[in-house]
Amino acid sequence: MRSVPAAPTFTATPCPGSPRRRSPKALAGLAGLAVLTGILVAGCSAIAAPATSTPAVTPAPLVSPAPSPSPLPSPEFTPAPPSDPPAGSFPMELTDDEGTVVSLAHPPARIVSLSPAITETLFALGAGAKVVGGTEADDFPAEAKALPDVASFTGVSIEAVVAARPDVIIAGGNGLTPPADIEKLRSLGLSVVVVYAGSVDAVLRDISLIGTIAGQDAAASQLVGAMRSRIDELSAAAKAAGSTPRVFYELDATKEIYGPAPDSFLTEMIGLAGGDPITSGDPAVWAVSLERLIDADPEVIILGDANYGMTPEAVKSRPGWAGMSAVKAGAIRPVDDTVVTRPGPRIVAGLEALVKAIHPDLELP
Repeated sequence: MRSVPAAPTFTATPCPGSPRRRSPKALAGLAGLAVLTGILVAGCSAIAAPATSTPAVTPAPLVSPAPSPSPLPSPEFTPAPPSDPPAGSFPMELTDDEGTVVSLAHPPARIVSLSPAITETLFALGAGAKVVGGTEADDFPAEAKALPDVASFTGVSIEAVVAARPDVIIAGGNGLTPPADIEKLRSLGLSVVVVYAGSVDAVLRDISLIGTIAGQDAAASQLVGAMRSRIDELSAAAKAAGSTPRVFYELDATKEIYGPAPDSFLTEMIGLAGGDPITSGDPAVWAVSLERLIDADPEVIILGDANYGMTPEAVKSRPGWAGMSAVKAGAIRPVDDTVVTRPGPRIVAGLEALVKAIHPDLELP
C-alpha cells in the first residue's frame, strides 16, 4: 500500500518497494517494499493504558491509507486446504528474521498479522480461518478485508491486539512494525515473530516460516516450489530475449521522483525480468534527481504509480522528459505495483508483469 510519512525522512532502512521519503502517492507495499514492498503494514506505537485513556501513537513510515480502487486487475490464487501440524512438532522453537528465538507451546489457533503481505501469505497457505486480526491495509484476498483491524496508517493498537487473544503475532521487521510495539507486545507475554524479506529468496523463506508457524508446512513447501519454478522459468525467458534495456520503475513523481534503491528487492525483480535497473545510486535513498534520470536515459519507464492515476500521457508532458529514449519511443508502461512490490505469494504475478512491460513482444511460457 502507499505510505505517507510524518516527516520528510526517517532513519530505518527502506523496505522492499518503499522509498525513503514518501508523498501521499508513495509506494504501496511493500507496501510494497514497502519491498519491496512490495510494500507491508507498520504500526505506530500504542502503549497499553487504562480503558479510559487514549493510546499514544508515533508516526510509522510504512503504512498507508487505502487507495482508490485499482484499474489494474490483481491475479487470484487458490488457498491451500488447512492441515494439522505433524505430531510432536510442538512445543517448538523457531528463529525469526531478526534472529530472535521464539517459543510456541502449542499449534497456534489464533494469529494476528501486522502486514498485508503476511495476511496474504496466511490465506494463500489455507490458514485464513486462524487470522483473528489484521491491518486496515489488508486488501487481498477479499476475505481479508473483513478481518478486525488492529493496525492502520495511524498506528498499531496494543489494546486491540491483546483483545484478539492471539497465540502468535507475525510482525514486519526492519522498522515496518515499530520495535517499541514489538517489545511492548513481548513484555505482555505475547509471542511475536518478526519477518522481513529484502530479497526474492527471503520472500520464499518467509513463506516457509509462516507455513511452519501456521501448521501448514506441506502447503508452504508446495507453494514455494511452484513459485521458485515459475520465477526461474520467467527469468530464463527474459534472459533469452537477447536485450537488457535500461529500465526506470517509477514509484511516485508527485513532488520528487522516486525509484528503486541499489540492491533492493525491486531492483532484483527488475533484473530478473530482463531489465537493467536505473536506481537512486544510494542504498539508503529512493529519490532520483531529474538530472540523474536524464543522464541514465531509460529505454523503458514502468509506472508503479499507475494505480494512483499516473498515465503515460502525463509522463510525456513533463518538462525535461521529452528527450528520454523511453518517452520518444512511447515505452511507458503501467503495472500493478502491489503484486510487484508486496513480498508475498503474488510476486510471481509481479515478475510476469515486469517481464511483459520490459519485453512486450516476448512470448512467455
